[in-house]
Amino acid sequence: MSKLQKPGEKPQKTGEYREVGPKGGAVSKPRDVTMEAGDSPLPPTQKPNRRWERVGPVKK
Repeated sequence: MSKLQKPGEKPQKTGEYREVGPKGGAVSKPRDVTMEAGDSPLPPTQKPNRRWERVGPVKK
C-alpha cells in the first residue's frame, strides 16, 4: 500500500491517484486523478477525512 496523502499536499510521485477512506479502505464512487511533474497540489476529496493513494504510473 502506498503512503496516503491528504488533499492539498504536493504528490510524492507522478502517477494515477485514487480517493480512499481515512485508513486506505475503498469508498463508493472514488475519484481518480492523474498527477504529473509540476502539477499543483492534490485536489479536494468528495468528503472530509478522505485521502489520496497512488495506484500506479501515468497511463498513456
